[in-house]
Amino acid sequence: MHRYALRDDQWEKIKDFLPGREGHVGGTAADNRLFVDAVIYRYRTGIPWRDLPERYGKWKPTHRRYRRWCKSGVFARIFEILAADADNEFMMIDATIVRAHQHSAGAQKKTARTRPSAVRAAA
Repeated sequence: MHRYALRDDQWEKIKDFLPGREGHVGGTAADNRLFVDAVIYRYRTGIPWRDLPERYGKWKPTHRRYRRWCKSGVFARIFEILAADADNEFMMIDATIVRAHQHSAGAQKKTARTRPSAVRAAA
């Protein structure tokens, strides 16, 4: 298994919801797992599609398939299914907090004092 590939248990959770699987209406995909691993690799490493390693196949058909899946909502559907799972391995929570001092709300601003210029003082 490669560093950026899905584990077997992760793959088992999503494989039945992907288009192109056995028994699914339409064409059968060559290898959905390899494609999903390619997408994960690309986003985890931050590489351009053209730099996708050869083990994932040609980059152009992979990118074309990715765009089709995005447009048809496949990734959004998978995310919703995994998010609804109460036994999900990871939870995504935004816990960003920006605290302000208690006196920061409504306090008068101090204005900068300007000193008279040297020209005025000499006149």
